Amino acid sequence: MANDPRAAAHPIPPFPADFLWGVSTSAHQIEGAADEREPSVWDAFTAEPGRVKDGSTAAVACDHYHRHAEDVALLSGLGVDAYRFSVSWPRVNSPGGLDFYDRLVDELLSAGVRPVPTLFHWDLPADLDWLKRDTASRFAEYASAVVGRLGDRVKKWITLNEPAEHTLLGHALGTHAPGKQLLFDALPVAHHQLLAHGLAVQALRAAGAGDIGIANSHGPTWPASQEPADLEAAAFYDVLLNRLFAEPLLLGEYPQGLGELMPGDVSADLKVISEPLDWYGINYYAPTRVGAPQGTEIEFGGITMPAELPFSVREIEGVPVTDFGWPVVPEGLTELLTTFRDRYGDRLPPVIITENGCSYEGLDDQARIAYLDGHLRALHRALEAGVDVRGYFVWSLLDNFEWAEGYARRFGLVHVDFATQTRTPKASYAWLRNELRAQRARARG
Repeated sequence: MANDPRAAAHPIPPFPADFLWGVSTSAHQIEGAADEREPSVWDAFTAEPGRVKDGSTAAVACDHYHRHAEDVALLSGLGVDAYRFSVSWPRVNSPGGLDFYDRLVDELLSAGVRPVPTLFHWDLPADLDWLKRDTASRFAEYASAVVGRLGDRVKKWITLNEPAEHTLLGHALGTHAPGKQLLFDALPVAHHQLLAHGLAVQALRAAGAGDIGIANSHGPTWPASQEPADLEAAAFYDVLLNRLFAEPLLLGEYPQGLGELMPGDVSADLKVISEPLDWYGINYYAPTRVGAPQGTEIEFGGITMPAELPFSVREIEGVPVTDFGWPVVPEGLTELLTTFRDRYGDRLPPVIITENGCSYEGLDDQARIAYLDGHLRALHRALEAGVDVRGYFVWSLLDNFEWAEGYARRFGLVHVDFATQTRTPKASYAWLRNELRAQRARARG
């Protein structure tokens, strides 16, 4: 806010003049207009009783499909450089589906906001399955169709969003669509998504596109103690949620022992998966404290962890939590970025934070302001430590359909009344707008 005492007393240090500032959304969470596209796995999932905690669906969501002009005006008023949205594969498969994104891109550019589309943010067409290798080829065909229509105006591309979560939650634990509970038999889903990414990079480059990245979720893994069993469990978790999805892309290899568990000609696939990236996107929310299995089912952050997993997730004590119960640990972002820099060296391209945000109720969301303030300072410390970070995207522009949580969690800078579709900017929207103005003023000297 303009008179925020924290900002006046301790302004956030200046970021580079060419630093990219943006906000993010995803198609299934905001677009609505479900009857004007083909069905996705999420439509089938939310139709099953008990899958979504409040029994809701994303059939209408924020009705962004019909109200996108209003949302572009909010982006313009916020003063961001870029808008990260996702393209709905089921909508593109429908007659006129690409026309919507054509209009959206034009409106964004007219408003001075750079479009940054993500090609896949979990809304897989209902007739496809990531357990099948052919889905990766189908994804490349879809990527070709999108870049063929939008590539003359879109200059920055994201292939996949969070393949780790889509594998773990959707296929291993069953708490997200498509609701499969395969545990470690879900590993082919990870491989096929990574292969789809590589094939899409090839398709985008063949169409003349550049500036391509991915949005992978990562966070530090903290052992519950220095006992050998806890250290071993934490190391395994770090492989599963961090290294499994980073190293095939950055190093062209799986962590030791995992490649032999993947389907197909893994060596040949890795050559495709490791197509060079122009930048590497990281979605950061919190570290995870991990210990040895405790032999019981654990509920953590809205997710049920089965007793048979070879690790258990523990509470991080002594830190604030969001309304979702997620720990607020800004210093974890600095730790993550410096760890990646040290682990991958010159194999790590420039980094963009493609998501960072929190769930809090209320229009006067001072807790969200404090969260963003703390994470921007942590990000600046990573820059000072020599990490090549080029941009930061807040999750999210709008309150939206929060997957299996339904409408119970509010991540938006803008409040949405889902009964009336009225948009109301929160205090955090005004704070970020003013912080961006201050950053630009400081950059001008």
